[in-house]
Amino acid sequence: MSVTPGQAAPDFTRRSDDGRTVSLGALRGRWVVLYFYPRASSAGCSIEAQRFEAALPEFERLGAQVVGVSTDTEARQAAFRDSCRLSYPLIPDGDRSLCRAYGVMGTLGGLLNMASRVTVLIDPDGLVAWVHRSGNPLTHVSGALAELERRTQGAPTAHAGV
Repeated sequence: MSVTPGQAAPDFTRRSDDGRTVSLGALRGRWVVLYFYPRASSAGCSIEAQRFEAALPEFERLGAQVVGVSTDTEARQAAFRDSCRLSYPLIPDGDRSLCRAYGVMGTLGGLLNMASRVTVLIDPDGLVAWVHRSGNPLTHVSGALAELERRTQGAPTAHAGV
């Protein structure tokens, strides 16, 4: 079942590919941009990940932590981090339990036993604020930034080039 705005975000505590412990509970009080992607090192996922990295200063300015999740192994995630020069946590979800909890196994990605491309914005109280489902890796960063800015500052702005 997919998460929807207004519901409590499924809690998790996971080890990221670089050994960090990432816990939704520990991030309470901050916005969280949790994005799911199908396959580390694929062209679309690399573009999306690098766009999130480029936009990190904006997300941080708005009080948000970016976290990426895919069903890839820890080793594949680590290679992806290195090749894309990423600094935010990547969570390997080999057992697919986190992807299932957020309802992102499905469509073509689900048929291939991978996550679909979905971005979930979680508010500081741990509630799902916004969900973006699109196969287009170019829309997730700009959409999340616009929604986060609208919710934190009250006015939407365009984020060209992100």
